[in-house]
Amino acid sequence: MLDKTGTLFSHVKPSDTSFQGGGLRDFFLYLDLGVAQATHGKVVAHLVKANRPPESSGGTGWHRHEADFQIVIMTKGWAKFMYEDQVTHVEAGDVVHQRPGIRHYLFDYSPDMEYLEIVSPADFKTVDVDPVCSIPEPTPWSEP
Repeated sequence: MLDKTGTLFSHVKPSDTSFQGGGLRDFFLYLDLGVAQATHGKVVAHLVKANRPPESSGGTGWHRHEADFQIVIMTKGWAKFMYEDQVTHVEAGDVVHQRPGIRHYLFDYSPDMEYLEIVSPADFKTVDVDPVCSIPEPTPWSEP
């Protein structure tokens, strides 16, 4: 069958890449899954994991994304988001479709939090917004 999609085949193994800083949030680490390159920027997919405690990072702050599509699949741990004025507790196995433009704030997460994020387009923009409501205090990470 002739490929008419204009995208490339991509197969990324754990040994092909590693978690790196320098992503959207400095308190998270990101693992690029090669999808942005394979789709010529139509879609980005990366794993995101906790790197610093929420009480020291302050969370993401209120923002929205200029994107056509965004999905978060929690693979480990948990995170608490404010979506508009609603607290949403997302646990491993949960899937969240963030509708375009929804105002949100990731304010709390477990030390083992890791999620798969898929967004279109790959070069989506993040826009800070005015606070929608007050944010609950995060759960401090305990010392081992």
